[in-house]
Amino acid sequence: MARNDSGAGAGGPRWNGPGGVDHHPDGHHRPRQQRQQLQGWWGETTVRHHRPAPARTAGHPFQPVWNQPPPRRHGVLNVLLVIVAALVVAGVLLLLSLSLGPSAFLLCGILALVPLGICLLGLRWIDRWDPEPRGALLFAFLWGAGTSVVVTLLLGTYVVELLVSALGTSSPEVIGPVLQAPLVEEFAKGLGVLILVYTRRSHFDGPVDGIVYAGTVAAGFAFTENILYFGSAVAESGNAGALVGVFILRGLFSPFAHVMFTSLLGFVLGFALSRGGGNARILGAFVLGLLPAIAGHMLWNGGTLVLFNDFFLFYLVVQVPLFVAAVISVVLLRRSERRLTEARLGDYARAGWFTPEEVRMLATRPGRSQALAWAQSVGAERDMRAFIRTGSRIAYTRQRMLGGRRDADYAAEERRLLDDATQRRARIFQLASAAR
Repeated sequence: MARNDSGAGAGGPRWNGPGGVDHHPDGHHRPRQQRQQLQGWWGETTVRHHRPAPARTAGHPFQPVWNQPPPRRHGVLNVLLVIVAALVVAGVLLLLSLSLGPSAFLLCGILALVPLGICLLGLRWIDRWDPEPRGALLFAFLWGAGTSVVVTLLLGTYVVELLVSALGTSSPEVIGPVLQAPLVEEFAKGLGVLILVYTRRSHFDGPVDGIVYAGTVAAGFAFTENILYFGSAVAESGNAGALVGVFILRGLFSPFAHVMFTSLLGFVLGFALSRGGGNARILGAFVLGLLPAIAGHMLWNGGTLVLFNDFFLFYLVVQVPLFVAAVISVVLLRRSERRLTEARLGDYARAGWFTPEEVRMLATRPGRSQALAWAQSVGAERDMRAFIRTGSRIAYTRQRMLGGRRDADYAAEERRLLDDATQRRARIFQLASAAR
């Protein structure tokens, strides 16, 4: 990465980033129809709310802001929510330990960590481009592992009674897993996602964020539910064979089941938030998102009870194709995220805040990898990671403004992030010069 004080833009240090080429990051010179095809879920908001990026002036005074925490209006509330959710999880795990016995609880808990780890690794892969705050993800997991389980247990019996009364002749053995469980469990998990919408709304940038938050809630719920299922297998059979069978079916064959259901709700909520709007839009999206989540859960639970007699046939014909479709959808959404970052940072490149080479570095996977490798060689890896992260935040902050969102002062946030990026860049050059 070499210093270059000439080129596009009005002032500020520049560099020819790793693999720097003559690149048009936002597709400005592409045909209009092609540009529209390259846009993802975020394209229409850009058209509806055009807003030029602020011009970069050489005389603008920058403040050293990188070591100052950003203002957090909901900081205390978020901490309290995490504490309460953690206490609920502790209570649930204590009850499970007393019910199963310490030895069985420990064994089942260790086994439940396997599918949990698989789910969290998958969600981390989804979240790699623009990682969500760890505190928000911690609350999501705790809500799923504790509060959603409690809500399910409290409402489950009443909902079964209501359904039996309403449907008359239906068997309770079918109503429980096929109707009651999907309705109550998805509602209980969805409440946690809805809380995150209101307390972490500035971090809901689109469908991918909704999938990550909802999937983390679902992973927590599945963790506790797996302990219950594994413990029931031990208690009912008294031998290890039954436990191994349940572990293989739930922990290895279908660890992402709950994640897939609830992620449908997260997708709908994230998409709705990307369009702006108030409580009516949010609550409407919550109800709408529950429908596919519940339907998917019903299909999963009722497949071997209503549709198929052979689990493995059901698994190959229904479950595997659904999982493949989910993976393909996530890959496409991640590509859309990358294109969004590229397009929005391109706006700032034309205004003089970044060079086209910097945009390529910040908005492509190879560019980021090469930049981090170079920064590591000059002792600036930490600042480079922060520079990349800030670049993503700038892009998404601008997209919120273009989408017409009014739930925060995004103009002030934009200015703070641009100042932060400029300071980070200067710091990187300073470290690189000292390393020579």
